[in-house]
Amino acid sequence: MAKSASSDLPITEHLAYLLAQANREISRQLDERLRQEGVPVEQSRILTILSGDKGLSMGELAEAVLLHHPTLTKMVDRMVSDALVYRAQDPKDRRKVLLYLSDRGKALAKRIKPLVQSHEARIMQDYGDKSTNELKRLLGSLIERAMST
Repeated sequence: MAKSASSDLPITEHLAYLLAQANREISRQLDERLRQEGVPVEQSRILTILSGDKGLSMGELAEAVLLHHPTLTKMVDRMVSDALVYRAQDPKDRRKVLLYLSDRGKALAKRIKPLVQSHEARIMQDYGDKSTNELKRLLGSLIERAMST
């Protein structure tokens, strides 16, 4: 039986490890920028996703912000307590609850948007538009293939 090429590599050279390390470092840098507003990275994703006028269910939001339901529930409960998010019945299906940003949540989302954008711009500046766009394309393809298997 043939050995895979990655089986002889140290863990620090495995693709999954490198992706996790890159995610951790980029999130750490973004967290430093968002700390001035007191917003964790995960909460910034929730604020960004809910910035539109369309409400989302917990399941839709969990998928969009890449969080497990229990973690998301705790975070949303805190955001409700902080008057950033509110729950409302879906007008099309009264059994379903949707999440929306409050006016306070919208204001916070508006304040953090430039911080998130400047973080992305810094990465693009460091690696160049062409390399960053190619990386995004490759990662998108990797995600799509991984989800289809």
